[in-house]
Amino acid sequence: MGTAYRRILLKLSGEALMGNLGYGIDPVVVQDIAQEVAEVTAMGMQVAIVVGGGNIFRGVKAASAGMDRATADYIGMIATVMNAMTLQDALEQIGVPTRVQTAIAMQEVAEPYIRRRAIRHLEKGRVVVFGAGSGNPFFTTDTTAALRAAEIDAEVIFKATKVDGIYDSDPNANPKAHLYRSLTYSHVLTHDLRVMDSTAIALCKENNIPIIVFNLSKRGNIRRAVTGEPVGTIVGGSCDVS
Repeated sequence: MGTAYRRILLKLSGEALMGNLGYGIDPVVVQDIAQEVAEVTAMGMQVAIVVGGGNIFRGVKAASAGMDRATADYIGMIATVMNAMTLQDALEQIGVPTRVQTAIAMQEVAEPYIRRRAIRHLEKGRVVVFGAGSGNPFFTTDTTAALRAAEIDAEVIFKATKVDGIYDSDPNANPKAHLYRSLTYSHVLTHDLRVMDSTAIALCKENNIPIIVFNLSKRGNIRRAVTGEPVGTIVGGSCDVS
């Protein structure tokens, strides 16, 4: 089976790793994600991952409770490294060579982020997990995903969520919510659809990087997406809004 892409960036939220738990990391969920990533790497796909840290610490929430925003964001970056190392372990347990690169130096546990080294790892068939966000406070891991995707020449960003794609309203509250199959960057920005933050969307638009928003909890969706099957919503194409 052929693939529609050569190099992808998978954006995982921290919340995706905790499954149905209220906090932390669900090992079963992490193992399932690792298995799916292993499947697509076995097909020859080059895979980079950006992971959030909201399952452990949310900087924005801590800042709203009175903590200094920059300090809170740095703590959140450290949480993303914990998630990145967890993903690395799960992938290597099933034989997938993986490297963690961090935007904040912590050489005892991970490599520093070096663009050329990251690309070389991908070319050698290793999964690269980017931790510590962009290394700067006030920027989200969504923006980091767009930035890293542009830097490593990824052809697409897969944004993993808990719903089937982008809807015109909350599908959990409105059973008649309409699932969009394709949207332009401008429509997402104009209507504030909150797929990713506006900085991330603008970066993807500027660099012509499509975003595919899909449901991570449906087994096989990553494989379906990389083989070109219609999965979720694609941002960057035409707009199916009537």
